[in-house]
Amino acid sequence: MVPRISDLPEIEAFLTEQLPELSYVVAHGQMAAGELDDRMNAFYDGKYDVLLATTIVESGLDIPTANTMVVHRADMFGLSQLYQIRGRVGRSKTRAYAYLTTKPRQRLTAAADKRLRVLGSLDTLGAGFTLASQDLDIRGAGNLLGEEQSGQMRDVGYELYQSMLEEAIAKIRSGELEGLSDGDEQWAPQINLGVPVLIPEAYVPDLDVRLGLYRRLSSLTTKVELEGFAAELIDRFGKLPKEVNTLMLVVRIKAMCKRAGISKLDAGPKGATLQFHNDKFASPQGLVDFIQGQDGLAKVKDNKIVVRRDWKKDSDKIKGAFAIARDLAEKLVAEKKRAKAKVN
Repeated sequence: MVPRISDLPEIEAFLTEQLPELSYVVAHGQMAAGELDDRMNAFYDGKYDVLLATTIVESGLDIPTANTMVVHRADMFGLSQLYQIRGRVGRSKTRAYAYLTTKPRQRLTAAADKRLRVLGSLDTLGAGFTLASQDLDIRGAGNLLGEEQSGQMRDVGYELYQSMLEEAIAKIRSGELEGLSDGDEQWAPQINLGVPVLIPEAYVPDLDVRLGLYRRLSSLTTKVELEGFAAELIDRFGKLPKEVNTLMLVVRIKAMCKRAGISKLDAGPKGATLQFHNDKFASPQGLVDFIQGQDGLAKVKDNKIVVRRDWKKDSDKIKGAFAIARDLAEKLVAEKKRAKAKVN
């Protein structure tokens, strides 16, 4: 198996030169459906010794007679992808083998080396959840600060979590619980800054401890809470690395975005785009004042606000994103004060 279609000719040449006694057939996703079907059926029927294919085989392929797989350039695959791929052999009682190869004399990246080591350690039944946790830790947690990835299942166990989930669904259907899905407090801002936001393994080696810290961090909103959390980390693990400092700043930006009603904020070297929750901003005049205060560098495009900037460093980008969210949050606070003054 190869990671890309462009890798197929190299392996074809190897098979022709080094293993001429073996017959092989090539299959990949860009072939016509009929041709691909014919080739796969021919291999299934034993007309060929080797199937040379791309990752197309990971999509539920079940060939009991296939008992050996060689993955070319395994360092280019994701962890969960490799786990799925190696399950394509050993579909019968015959012992199966999956060989993962890398490019000779080429140093692996730290992430690739970690992926392959984790895969080699998963040798027990029910290892899927462990793999998912390791994959999350290697690739980063994505929108780890949102409610959708809060990690409650790991705290209470899968069976209890399922029981609690079924009970909650039953209550919603019976009308006992209402407003859970449409309430304004249920949404979480998405922050995309293109910077590493994680707790490095070198800083906190234990995976369970790291995931626990992520969960705690997701519930913090104020500056005082975050400073207390940072002080605890320093006391337990030492000086904060750059990635953790960045993570703490992203948490503050997320909290500020929630206050400002910003549902999505994307920032890059040339500026930022932001989108409001339900495409509404509670203070239209405040939004006009914000745009006018950007000296022509901000405009409304479709349902988004585009703010042009020249952020040469990641630190500038993070500070700039925080300033934008803070300014809009202050506009809302001012609007609420004006409304309250009118009522009084």
